[in-house]
Amino acid sequence: MSIAQLPALNALLNAASALLLLTGYFFIRNHRIQAHRTCMVGAFVTSTLFLVSYLVYHYYHGATRFTGTGWVRPFYFGLLGSHTLLAVVIVPLVLITLSRALKRDFRSHKRIARWTFPIWLYVSVTGVMVYVMLYHLYPTQR
Repeated sequence: MSIAQLPALNALLNAASALLLLTGYFFIRNHRIQAHRTCMVGAFVTSTLFLVSYLVYHYYHGATRFTGTGWVRPFYFGLLGSHTLLAVVIVPLVLITLSRALKRDFRSHKRIARWTFPIWLYVSVTGVMVYVMLYHLYPTQR
């Protein structure tokens, strides 16, 4: 796999994480604990793989400029800003949420998961949106 292919892989990992999060949420709402656990561990693994791939890509490639103009430019940077800020916030939230589940402290796990889930889902979905806007809707001219 080349460095140029990593953004597409990153988007795929973000999309997979979002689908696992939604499926895990569905399972816990239906009291299917083991299925929920499997999905959430899967979401954690895909998000971790995403982070490693993202860091490798940006280490070797650097930044990619957004070429969109007009109303889409402030929209993109607003989306990117919220995505980036919440991506930083979600890391400790996920670790704390996972830690509480592993310790079987389900009362505390549930309390923090109510915050972790929507933020994590937002970060995953907006990661895909940023990818589509940056590499498909408004690609850099080469």
